[in-house]
Amino acid sequence: PAGYPILTEVINVLKKNPGVKVEIQGHTDSRGSDAYNQKLSEKRAQAVRGYLAKAGIDASRLTAKGYGESKPAVPNTSKANMAKNRRVQLNPVY
Repeated sequence: PAGYPILTEVINVLKKNPGVKVEIQGHTDSRGSDAYNQKLSEKRAQAVRGYLAKAGIDASRLTAKGYGESKPAVPNTSKANMAKNRRVQLNPVY
């Protein structure tokens, strides 16, 4: 729910730019096994993809991919940093 305002913004941008495609990237912190984190990151990305599609964004414009813990935004050296690594990013696809 905390991400809904951001997703509303994303929906508005995508509706105004129908030619834009995005890769929805799911990420995790380093706690848990590699396999668990991979699945979790995939579920995160798929959840956002589903939300955007349900809001009227053509699913063919949306690619979901999980990266597990392989691409941390910051080192997993503190609880605050780990929280930053539990994220979903949207990147344009060219």
